[in-house]
Amino acid sequence: MCVIFFYVNSNPEKDGYKLILASNRDEFYARDTKEACQWSGVDNCYGGIDMEPGREGGTWLAISGQDGIFKVGALLNLTGEPKPRNAVGRGMLVSDYVRNYGAKFDNVNYNQRLVEDCTKYSAFNFVSIEIGSPTSPALVTLCSNVPPGLIHYKENSCYGFGNSLPSAPFEKVRYGRNRFEQIIGEYEKRPQTELVEQLMHLLKCKEKFWPDAELQRRAPNWGEYLSSLNVYVPDCGYGSRTHTVILIDANNRMHFIEETMRSQDPHQGEWHRNHIEKQFPF
Repeated sequence: MCVIFFYVNSNPEKDGYKLILASNRDEFYARDTKEACQWSGVDNCYGGIDMEPGREGGTWLAISGQDGIFKVGALLNLTGEPKPRNAVGRGMLVSDYVRNYGAKFDNVNYNQRLVEDCTKYSAFNFVSIEIGSPTSPALVTLCSNVPPGLIHYKENSCYGFGNSLPSAPFEKVRYGRNRFEQIIGEYEKRPQTELVEQLMHLLKCKEKFWPDAELQRRAPNWGEYLSSLNVYVPDCGYGSRTHTVILIDANNRMHFIEETMRSQDPHQGEWHRNHIEKQFPF
């Protein structure tokens, strides 16, 4: 289970942002993971890394910048769908997208190839964003594989996605998207620290948006526990273990702020905040 909210503007005002993104990663606390960092051997690519045996090198969220282009990839599970036999790991979908540049890996071509060859993966929503020249609109695409299809979105709007199809969002995603839009309206032009803290506060929201017919249909046994933005499933070692905010300002400076739980106890364990700042040279 994960959620992501974002706003994209390829030509912001001088004190605005090209990207404002807030996301939670929900996962088993024991799953081996490397916290957000610059990826070894890859220029200007940042994100966490899955270290689960057999899934090493994949990721749920990453960003890169090269040749005047920013690329963002995010992966969300589609809850409650049957898993294909010998399913291929999905984390490399994000890694391959953000690591590579050129025509084969641009937003349009990458997603077109993916939708033609997506049934070998367990059910997913793959969000990809490409921000380039101020004179060209950003490309925002959601690729799902149950059923296979692509949806293209315009920039300058606030979006929110979770672990259901965009046509049937969970109640917590509806709430989160609306609150995300309010935060941007109230805090985008205020000190950056205030914007970050408001977005983190949203990601840590424990209110349960229940009942939820779509979530109950997809997760009949665990739906109520999964109905908050900040997930916690008692006695299962599972919940929201990473909160991430990514900002790219009008001058191509990135702020990647992540809070990660380093133990297996979200209430008494250690949370670590990591802030990566990068000025991209374009």
